[in-house]
Amino acid sequence: MKPLPVNQLDPRVKNVWRLNDAIWITVIMLVVAGTLFGLTLVPGVAEWMGLMLGISVVVWVVLLLIWVVILPPIRFVRWRYEISPEYLDIAKGIVWRKRYIIPFIRVQNTDTRQGPLLRLFGLASVTVSTAAHRHEIPGLDVASAEDLRDRAAELARLAREDV
Repeated sequence: MKPLPVNQLDPRVKNVWRLNDAIWITVIMLVVAGTLFGLTLVPGVAEWMGLMLGISVVVWVVLLLIWVVILPPIRFVRWRYEISPEYLDIAKGIVWRKRYIIPFIRVQNTDTRQGPLLRLFGLASVTVSTAAHRHEIPGLDVASAEDLRDRAAELARLAREDV
């Protein structure tokens, strides 16, 4: 079996993942809590809603512990990429591990992307698009992301010229 790619993401991406996941888990918890609070207004249901609200708070804390403390370091270690003159190699996944080998002859477009959380931490993502799929390398520092985007675009252009 081919060895894993050598390049890792910027370590600051773990904080982006933590913040993003904490926001989503909290938004979902607030929706659940609002629904449970609304159900307390229904006669005969109010006595159960306190227990349900307590259970949902425990679930919220457990989910935060898993997604904010446990998963980001594991996800970071599993995320790898490497660029060669012929292809882009991406490996990722904790439980379901995925490996993508993207030949540059198939690449149609390369982009960089920077949402508010990535921008907050000075990071960007690189997207490499083929006819079948869009592959993203998240959490690179901005200069590295721009270099990777430009190099992938140049290698894709050279691959098309060689045909």
